[in-house]
Amino acid sequence: MKPVILWTDGLIFMLVAVVCVAAVYTRRKAHMLAPWRQVRRSRIGMAALVVLSAYVSIGLLDSLHFRPVLDGDAGDGRLSYSAQVLSVLDLALEPLRTHEEKTYSAPFATHLYAKETIELADGRRIRDYPRLQYGGAYLRNPERQKALDIAMRSVKAVLLAGMLWLMLAASVFAILARRYRKSWRSVALAVLRGATPTPWRVILVTAAVLMVVLVWMLSLSLAYHVFGTDKVGQDVLYQALKSVRTGLVIGTLTTLVMLPFAILLGIMAGYFRGWVDDIIQYIYTTLNSIPGVLLIAASILALQVYIANHPDVFETPAARADARLMFLCLILGVTSWTGLCRLLRGEALKLRELEYIQAATAFGVGNFRILVRHVLPNVMHIVLIAVVLDFSGLVLAEAVLSYVGVGVDPMTMSWGNMINAARLEMAREPIVWWSLAAAFIFMFILVLAANLFSDAVRDAFDPRLRKT
Repeated sequence: MKPVILWTDGLIFMLVAVVCVAAVYTRRKAHMLAPWRQVRRSRIGMAALVVLSAYVSIGLLDSLHFRPVLDGDAGDGRLSYSAQVLSVLDLALEPLRTHEEKTYSAPFATHLYAKETIELADGRRIRDYPRLQYGGAYLRNPERQKALDIAMRSVKAVLLAGMLWLMLAASVFAILARRYRKSWRSVALAVLRGATPTPWRVILVTAAVLMVVLVWMLSLSLAYHVFGTDKVGQDVLYQALKSVRTGLVIGTLTTLVMLPFAILLGIMAGYFRGWVDDIIQYIYTTLNSIPGVLLIAASILALQVYIANHPDVFETPAARADARLMFLCLILGVTSWTGLCRLLRGEALKLRELEYIQAATAFGVGNFRILVRHVLPNVMHIVLIAVVLDFSGLVLAEAVLSYVGVGVDPMTMSWGNMINAARLEMAREPIVWWSLAAAFIFMFILVLAANLFSDAVRDAFDPRLRKT
């Protein structure tokens, strides 16, 4: 295989490196570590963090790309690589990726969703529902055997998930026993009673639920299509899992583009006032006057024209789709920083009049030092809550942009493209509902977990709510 690093892959792992460095730096600063310790004591916050960690893990696995080697010799001794770019997640979900049917099939179905003309062995033709090629294909009598087979596979999946959870719980107990220098049994009892500062019981229960659901879905997906198939017969569960990376990329990279503009210009406008405030207000007022959808549409169309006129710049179709995804993140970031900038400007106007900042100014402390040491830390609770809320909004906005045709590339799997494709089938009879349901479920869980975690972070970082 040939490793492939897309633009968004590089930015994602750069972000992971920055987060790791920031975590190491924060551990060395007691005043910066204290709010995160309060977050760690939040039960809802830690449960949401477990769910977010599962999504992030899927996104990272889907960001390790490569091109497989083609079979056969190129003739000159060099290897030939496929134009198709796969990821580590594709390898893990190989059965879901390759088990394609002819067209629509309902969740856990063994037959297609629409009748077709079938030619029998004796030459007669009848109208009936054809058997699926993979979904329950090994069942001789699906009507009688399917329910029992699903039940047996479900029991095995739950038992496997239980074994994995016991291994995880034993590892947690062993680590805690070594850290606190207590016996394994006393630590286990303390965790099960919920008597630990960190809510390990909530964390383990949330992990147990996730393990059961994931193992159950992946186990049954080897024999059935858990969420059915789409118009071209592709597994909907595979599409939903592949869409996780797109949602995370749009939410995180767009936020990273937005933050420097919002933080720098917002606190500068509120602290310096005067002509600096006037210029910054003029900039974001003018930008707000431009309809965001039209600006995004014009930018995406300009990128499409560039891609069409310069096909040699992009080596694979995945590179072209990734360029459009990254460009969409940049445009969304440029057009979405004004709201947070206004909030920070108002907060900075209030903070500059407080006694400790007035005292720092009287002692001759420089403006840059005041902004970094006094203003910025006291607006970070606003930044953090706005970042997570904007993340949720951007994940939802991708569906709207894909609906009007200016979202991600059609070949990029995303919840927006799934919803856009499903809306065309909602009026048919019988209705095809599972693509919309799968996209809704995965997107709802991600946004809900992000909002719950943001509440815990807000409560910990807001100086007015911080416990002394």
